Amino acid sequence: MDDTEVRDRLREVRDPDLGDDIVSLGLVNDVTIEGGTARISLALGAPFSPHESGIADDVREAMADTGLDVELSASIPDTLDASDQVLPGVQNVIAVASGKGGVGKSTVAVNLAAGLAELGARVGLFDADVYGPNVPRMVSAEERPQTDGETIVPPERYGMKLMSMDFLTGEDDPVIWRGPMVHKIITQLVEDVEWGELDYLVMDLPPGTGDTQLTILQTLPLTGAVIVTTPQEVALDDAVKGLRMFGKHDTNVLGIAENMAGFRCPDCGGFHEIFGSGGGKAMAADHDLPFLGGIPLDPDVRTGGDDGAPVVLGEGDTADAFRVLVENVANNAGVVRRREVVDGR
Repeated sequence: MDDTEVRDRLREVRDPDLGDDIVSLGLVNDVTIEGGTARISLALGAPFSPHESGIADDVREAMADTGLDVELSASIPDTLDASDQVLPGVQNVIAVASGKGGVGKSTVAVNLAAGLAELGARVGLFDADVYGPNVPRMVSAEERPQTDGETIVPPERYGMKLMSMDFLTGEDDPVIWRGPMVHKIITQLVEDVEWGELDYLVMDLPPGTGDTQLTILQTLPLTGAVIVTTPQEVALDDAVKGLRMFGKHDTNVLGIAENMAGFRCPDCGGFHEIFGSGGGKAMAADHDLPFLGGIPLDPDVRTGGDDGAPVVLGEGDTADAFRVLVENVANNAGVVRRREVVDGR
């Protein structure tokens, strides 16, 4: 069997999102036959996403009766010189944003990052909420970054590399910075932190559409953004503003996450839609965006945040809801990366 015959076999494998086979889409980077081994390189860019894992499984199945051992590798072809890139070792930068505060954006960011790490991905979590950094508390990060004066080595927690503005300020000290200072510190952290090789860097942005968001949009190669809202109308109004901010900067939005999507009373068993119902899903439909899932209003989320134990790592309906969100974000990041290959052919 030669490489042409292998590619013919791979035409049986369809991309579940892009609607064609992986050979026609240009998602097979290379095929090499050496002895009894077929080495196949696939243009897949979202490690541990269920859909891309499924593509890899389908490739193995298509090759199962060939008598060849199959070795798979995955990478998105890069047209840029690595020396010209920001964060060259990071495959995907995912911003978690909201139009207003108080909707649980940091909770979603922490659980998204922890859930990706639990899947096996190499993950960094960058708490870029300059004026209200609280990620270290939410993961019980007591260790501080180390530095040799030039580079910063981030601490790790739950398999995630961490960086936060909270590490750079004194306890309870308010951050009172104007725009240029915000731009400088965010840029310095991006350039000076030794993130290493990461599959995902999750960035918890401050609420709103201010200087920090603008700096990140202008500086970092974002794979996409997750917009967090509650079902409440005032939250949805502000979430649309955040959505438009990303649109103006040609940044992909991976979908809408609805937090506090109802409360199930542990005593009576009744389900109460405290902040309304279906707002996040309706917003996603109105803007032709994926709905990433709804996270219930659950006391365990609050205790998990206060105690530094992300609820996604536990059991129960809320943990399951976060795991659905994690998988949907990873799948949609994969769609973005594979479309880059298709559009660049």
